[in-house]
Amino acid sequence: MEDIDRITSDVIELAIRIHRDLGPGLLESVYEMVLAGKLAGRGYPVSRQYPVDIEFDGMRFDAAFRIDLLVDRRLIVEIKSVERLNGAHAKQLLTYLRLTKQPVGLLINFGGETLKEGVRRLVNNYSHSASSAPLREIIKE
Repeated sequence: MEDIDRITSDVIELAIRIHRDLGPGLLESVYEMVLAGKLAGRGYPVSRQYPVDIEFDGMRFDAAFRIDLLVDRRLIVEIKSVERLNGAHAKQLLTYLRLTKQPVGLLINFGGETLKEGVRRLVNNYSHSASSAPLREIIKE
């Protein structure tokens, strides 16, 4: 398994190239599809629109939310194509991280003039030395 920081770096590098080549303003699904293809080309296992079930208070909710991209079964990537990110976008990703017990996620906004201000790396009690279990082992399918 690849180091989570290495995966994060690769995703950001590819996102910057994609934004530079395609520019802002396309639908999120286009950036998602292209980024997934580029990551798969580098050998990463990538799932698009990965459904996540949750259990709460004795109730089970199938496909309660969908992760835009799940890279290497453990890095959550939430893609936006809006003029500017707001607090709700970060809260959404942090909630996904908390519910899946994953340590790291990326919030990437392809809608801005440059990608520099559109990338946020969010952590959920992450420590560099902590090993992270694959998502499938954590979430009941």
